[in-house]
Amino acid sequence: MAEAKPGTRQRSRGAGTRERIVDAAARLFYRHGIGSVSVDAVAEAAGVTKRTLYNHFRSKDDLVAAYLEARDQPNLALFQAWFDAADDDLADRLRALFRKLAENAGGRSWKGCGYLRTAAELVATPGHPAVQAARRHKRNVEAWLSSVIAAERPKAEAERLARQLQLLMDGAFAAGLLHRDPDYMQAAGEAADALLRRSEGR
Repeated sequence: MAEAKPGTRQRSRGAGTRERIVDAAARLFYRHGIGSVSVDAVAEAAGVTKRTLYNHFRSKDDLVAAYLEARDQPNLALFQAWFDAADDDLADRLRALFRKLAENAGGRSWKGCGYLRTAAELVATPGHPAVQAARRHKRNVEAWLSSVIAAERPKAEAERLARQLQLLMDGAFAAGLLHRDPDYMQAAGEAADALLRRSEGR
């Protein structure tokens, strides 16, 4: 997934260190899973001491949550960019979103949805800060879907369709990862297209 562009203001040394730690954690956690990556490994990858890492994060739990929180807005911005790049009607623009997700899923480095994978690893601790971060992101995606649909449809209908699209997206993430086949994302896009067009014809 794309990352947000850095701000134009001068960053403090502390902020830069924190960002470097989160970036290193993101690479390792996404590639290997949170359970397989130690705090020592993150510190080494970030080029800091373990003590420095703990100066910025009270625990590994907080670091995992920060990893997910840092991906939230960049992911939403990327979805918006994909949506805006398609010039056709609403159904076509939403299908384009699934098409771009399928392209990502076909890449060698793709390992599914980091939010769903992290939540699955932490299934026994639903109050974990990272699980809460995952919930917030999924709610944000659903709210974004609702907002773009509401530009053309009534609010209640937009909310209902957004939830259905969210289910299609997350189901495709899970099936695509399980089978290592991006066609599941394409199939979800076809289902989304049919869903939007059938709703339009009511």
